Amino acid sequence: MGWQQTALSKKLGLRYPIIQGPFGGGLSSTALAASVANAGGLGSFGAHHLAPAAIVELVSTLRQHTDKPFNINLWVSDHDPGALSMTVEAYQQHLRQMMPLYQRLDIEPPSQPDSFSHRFEEQVQAVLDARPPVFSFVYGIPSADIIEQCKRRDIFLLGTATTVKEALALQDAGVDAVVATGFEAGGHRVSFIDEAETVLTGTISLIPQVVDALHIPVIAAGGIADARGIAAALVLGAQGVQIGTAFLACNESATIAAHKALLRSGKVHNTVLSRRMTGRLARFIPNHALRELEALPQLPFPLQSWFYSPIKRASAARDDAEYFSLYASQSVSLIKHHQAAALLRDLVAGVDRIYSSM
Repeated sequence: MGWQQTALSKKLGLRYPIIQGPFGGGLSSTALAASVANAGGLGSFGAHHLAPAAIVELVSTLRQHTDKPFNINLWVSDHDPGALSMTVEAYQQHLRQMMPLYQRLDIEPPSQPDSFSHRFEEQVQAVLDARPPVFSFVYGIPSADIIEQCKRRDIFLLGTATTVKEALALQDAGVDAVVATGFEAGGHRVSFIDEAETVLTGTISLIPQVVDALHIPVIAAGGIADARGIAAALVLGAQGVQIGTAFLACNESATIAAHKALLRSGKVHNTVLSRRMTGRLARFIPNHALRELEALPQLPFPLQSWFYSPIKRASAARDDAEYFSLYASQSVSLIKHHQAAALLRDLVAGVDRIYSSM
């Protein structure tokens, strides 16, 4: 079918212009990325939590599982203002405020580290060394030197925007395509020019505006979970779509079984935006953890994430959805697939049927 071969899919050598959204915080998996890639889409891996050496190893592992294009994703802005360090006194004060939560879950509070997160400058060097087919990034724009080095290595560049202004900045910087993401999306709101809370444009409104403003391919993201969403995005002028939550619900993803079951239950009809788990605005299914964190002082990213991480690890070990970070898009009730390849196959067949009926 004609829709399958767009400017984006041709440039990347994909059978279908469908990208699996990258999940940070350990929710991505090589099995999921490779499965999507081998089925004809672009598999992705969110690597912002990984050390540089682990990124190099990750790319090598993915190459062992697929000979198709895949994508590695990083966060350009790796910390919020004032969040690179914390005094011992401030650390202990926040620890005391979090202690009732740790004690309720019978977990050890986190020790104060020398560094709260990996630095983007070191991680991106690992990406340059490993040379994945595609490098995508959120929360900003890499330096002109990094973009030039990627181009010299023939690495396809995907930048992510939540506004036309951000999309134009990415195009001016030299990216190959822009992911335009509406506020319906699950996970983090990756705004980098204006405050995320002030940038809540929906996908249906955002996509045609970005398409009209740019001369490079635009990828639609945010609340797309079935063939109808794909067809709508393509009609609006997108050259591809990025789908996150529907792939997160698949068995191959690295999230916990209880999270996957919730995503596929068809019973979730409410999601919320909150900074309480990581310090940056993200969309979740509300649970006990979110409600309890709302009552506590909030720290900037990655400090907030550091204090929440032991809770996330403990809930993962127990398969406890009430204290886990339940990322989900507003279209979560549409999700039903258990296998990534089956999801991709059904998406393609569904869009084929829609186009055949036009």
